Amino acid sequence: MTARFQPIVGSLAYIWDRDTDRVLMIRRDARPDDDHFGKVNGLGGKLEPDEDIVTNVRRELREEAEIELTSLSLRGTITWTNFGPKNEDWLGFLFLVDGWTGTPPASNDEGSLEWVDRTRLLAACSDDGQAATDARRELPMWEGDRHFVPLIFDDDPRPFHGTMPYAGDHPVSWSFERL
Repeated sequence: MTARFQPIVGSLAYIWDRDTDRVLMIRRDARPDDDHFGKVNGLGGKLEPDEDIVTNVRRELREEAEIELTSLSLRGTITWTNFGPKNEDWLGFLFLVDGWTGTPPASNDEGSLEWVDRTRLLAACSDDGQAATDARRELPMWEGDRHFVPLIFDDDPRPFHGTMPYAGDHPVSWSFERL
């Protein structure tokens, strides 16, 4: 009998200031015991009981960045299995946020908040030469993020739906479709 998939459900948001073409990222550098310590990531977190996913992303961004959302779009969903040091299963809802009120602080309990040039973020997802290598060194992400982050910002209006099994800290494969 196959084990049931009982994932942790969460949100991951990329806050894009279209005027400056920068993306708000968190550098997880506050707690050495954090499973994401040393990584740069979008903002978000786990769904709480009796919370829908939009309420979740609004709450998480209020808590982590002190902003109130005015415009967001669902860009995709991903299942991650055996992810990270605890081999957790996740179902993530990925959002692009391009409207908000408030001003993010310099940091929160999880790390430093920093505005990153979108072109630099996308370069870190590329395999294209020395610029990509430099960007990856400057923006250390989970290895698998390189596959889906470009889909967050592309021009295809259809959400993507993907699966990315992990073996600890490394993705085993990646597949997605758009409908």
